[in-house]
Amino acid sequence: MTGTDESVLLTTEGRTARITLNRPRALNALTHPMVERIDEALTTWEQDPTVETVILTGAGERGLCAGGDIRSIYEDAHAGGKASAAFWRDEYRLNARIARYPKPYVALMDGIVMGGGVGVSAHGGIRIVTENSRIAMPETGIGFVPDVGGTYLLGLAPGELGTHLALTGTPVGAADALLCGLADHFIPADLLPHLLADLTTTEVWDALERYVRQPPPGVLAEQRAWIDSCYRAGTVEEIITRLRAHPAPEAARAAETLAEKSPTALKVTLAALRRARRLGPLERVLEQEYRISCAALSSHDLTEGIRAQVIDKDRAPKWSPDTLADVTDADVDRFFTPPDPSGPESGLGLAPLASAQEVPW
Repeated sequence: MTGTDESVLLTTEGRTARITLNRPRALNALTHPMVERIDEALTTWEQDPTVETVILTGAGERGLCAGGDIRSIYEDAHAGGKASAAFWRDEYRLNARIARYPKPYVALMDGIVMGGGVGVSAHGGIRIVTENSRIAMPETGIGFVPDVGGTYLLGLAPGELGTHLALTGTPVGAADALLCGLADHFIPADLLPHLLADLTTTEVWDALERYVRQPPPGVLAEQRAWIDSCYRAGTVEEIITRLRAHPAPEAARAAETLAEKSPTALKVTLAALRRARRLGPLERVLEQEYRISCAALSSHDLTEGIRAQVIDKDRAPKWSPDTLADVTDADVDRFFTPPDPSGPESGLGLAPLASAQEVPW
């Protein structure tokens, strides 16, 4: 593998190959070169008979990955957005590749896992959470829409739990990640070094059996009743009306949270999530998300949301339109309009699979 970029560390030991996201000061936020380096490593290891298991970890103690480098996206959006479109194209292709990888892909989702971090972990075949895990798709807070297959994953969550998480950006812990299908196993954080050591000499399922435990209790199972009742409404406006009318204090807090998000992003997210449930395989959903993401590059709310949260950090975005009532159907439809087939944002070129393929292991 070529390159000297230390933002992704690649190592092999025994039966395993390991990817370590290595930008701890930036909470391992993904850049385009990082995506390319991971993809190149997966290509090499797929053909290497000595590599039986691939492991994804993050450097530092705070988390696996906080998402994409949104400061770079902010700067690029002001310059026309071509670099961001290219980054997303390769990132989403990587997400699809991880989902179909022919060898066990073990993601240690310890600590913060958000946005793009979900994309490189939650599509893996073996997803491990700990008591430190905080998993979220917080895009509506920056005028964006859950991507990296997020609408696919959240669309598969039980009832309307995925709708709640997609619209509010609420982070979930281990038990709730398991409930929502974002993870597979809970292992206490202090056991992860022992698991990593065992994987170098032991078949993955035998190693897991020694360390998997029951997670601490979550909160979403007890909240299913009001979440399903409120979020099954047909529009964001009706969802908020139901939340405000519900006696559960958590419902009122969810309504307050939604009132702070980009009205356009909320409406596009709801439409994207519901369309994703009908699209079928992950590849088709990623194609839809790519279309939405490229459209967002020319929207006011994406750059304004990043400005407020990351650039100026005043936490006071001025959305446009600034109310749900002012976001028209045409405003939403623009994000789903097929692009020029000859243009640079024409699509990902992913095979339109009729159904999900099973990995051979």
